[in-house]
Amino acid sequence: MRKPTVTKRHLPTSPFKAPITPPCERFAVGNQVTHDVYGLGRVTAIEDGVAVLVDFGSLQKRIPSPYSKMTNL
Repeated sequence: MRKPTVTKRHLPTSPFKAPITPPCERFAVGNQVTHDVYGLGRVTAIEDGVAVLVDFGSLQKRIPSPYSKMTNL
């Protein structure tokens, strides 16, 4: 079982720069995507900011946000 990822809080008075979080990637119906686990697929539906439904050919998967393992092609 995987431990949940815990992010540390950045204090405004810290001499170190705050970590920059990349913006959440946007997908549209019909986009071709690649997933680290499932491979190449096409977006078939979008649940606004919550999840994306992707058809990977042999299976359809609901990928919840954040989409860290999925990228647009």
